[in-house]
Amino acid sequence: MAKVEKGKKLVQKLRFKYRLAIFNEQTYEEVFGMRLSRLNVFVTIGVSSILLIISVIFLIAFTGLREYIPGYPSGKERRLLIQNAQRVDSLILEIDRRDRFFKDIRAIVSGDVPAGAKQEDEENASPVDNSKISFKKSEEDSLFREQVEREEKFNLAVFEGNSRKFELEHSFLFTPIKGVVVNKFGDSKGHYGVDIVTKEGERVSAVLDGTVVFTGWTVETGYVIQIQHTNNLISLYKHNERLLKSMGDQVQAGEAIARVGNSGELTTGPHLHFELWYNGVALDAEQYMSFE
Repeated sequence: MAKVEKGKKLVQKLRFKYRLAIFNEQTYEEVFGMRLSRLNVFVTIGVSSILLIISVIFLIAFTGLREYIPGYPSGKERRLLIQNAQRVDSLILEIDRRDRFFKDIRAIVSGDVPAGAKQEDEENASPVDNSKISFKKSEEDSLFREQVEREEKFNLAVFEGNSRKFELEHSFLFTPIKGVVVNKFGDSKGHYGVDIVTKEGERVSAVLDGTVVFTGWTVETGYVIQIQHTNNLISLYKHNERLLKSMGDQVQAGEAIARVGNSGELTTGPHLHFELWYNGVALDAEQYMSFE
């Protein structure tokens, strides 16, 4: 009972009316009057505080005032954050391309088929029924073999047994571009080619007939094209302005495959970095062709 009476008294105190009056100091005339209770004052202050907080939140969230809050990034800083995120994403893609490029190079040097070519072959491959294929030699096939053997009997480029059937010295290599050689083969560690300086936009030609096994862009060497020729000969062309061929294209000796450029980080001007690889060994291209 005592607690109930105390509660009733507290409610009565909250609801007890007071009069707030403002008088003229000289005439004592009442200028303004208002009847209030403690409950009305608490409710008014609470509602006003909530409305004030909501207004401040809306002003900060939907106006430019939020940029004046310490620790909140400005519009310029947010743009820089977005640009940096995009650059990081681009770097991740380029690193992935570079890793795939190195894997393809290792596969080609070791005599395997690059992963990209394997995927294309698997996508384009159609099921073939090999059960009906006959490997019996016909009379025409035997006559053709005898004719080829007679023609190749005195060919100096052909060797018996398991010896090499291709001699690079006996082949004519088309010069990829004319210019001035500024960095020779082996001038620095890891420099497996020659750097030929010429005008930007000059055409780059294939040295021999072959198949394009790689085209792409790397951070260090820019636009790169790689051609697989017969008998384990590979030619690489780096720092191009743009490429004229795609992976899988068949090219002929002297055919335009790219344009000279200045792409990639490891370059100081328009030039072509040219490499020759034979049976997994880098060759000095100046020993087989003239760039002047």
